[in-house]
Amino acid sequence: MGCVDAEQVTMLREVLAASGWLDRTREFGRALRVTSRTPGGLLLVGTPAEDPWHLAAHLDDESRLGELPGLSPTLVRWSPPPGAPAHLRVGLERLEAARRGETLFVVAGENAPVPLLERVDDARRTGATVLALESGDRELRGLAHEALTVPADETLVSFEGAQHLVSAAAGEEPAARQGRGLRRRLARLLETVSGPTLD
Repeated sequence: MGCVDAEQVTMLREVLAASGWLDRTREFGRALRVTSRTPGGLLLVGTPAEDPWHLAAHLDDESRLGELPGLSPTLVRWSPPPGAPAHLRVGLERLEAARRGETLFVVAGENAPVPLLERVDDARRTGATVLALESGDRELRGLAHEALTVPADETLVSFEGAQHLVSAAAGEEPAARQGRGLRRRLARLLETVSGPTLD
């Protein structure tokens, strides 16, 4: 666990459990895991201001470590540069091809713009499952089959911290929830949120 000891992880788990965040992110992570079973069928998109790079990397890690190929996301970008590698130049047209059996995961720390909402609505109509991690966007939440809201005034878990919790929960097997895998993931989260040590 590096600089994070078991006592710190236990403390973080107790604080988050008391707040309900662990349960909420586990439920959302489970929805992500069970709907994302088709390799290449998890479409991850953010807003024009921010592509969810960090979450894409964590989901890819969870996919590899947990042998869950459906969790490896296709990062859909608003303005992919033409010279980028193939996996980094997937544009919004991919959302137009979304179909039944695929999952569209929208990550929006701000209100989703109308062009994104329209594409999400279209994807839902063609049978894709829509999940949303948002910060109070009622329109986006209304289009999603499952949504997790991180209020802008939330003090315990940041929007980035919630992404860490969701990715860890998505890769977590139900029987292993209390095991070493969760402790390792919480240790990573603690280091990200609080730095290598706690005062």
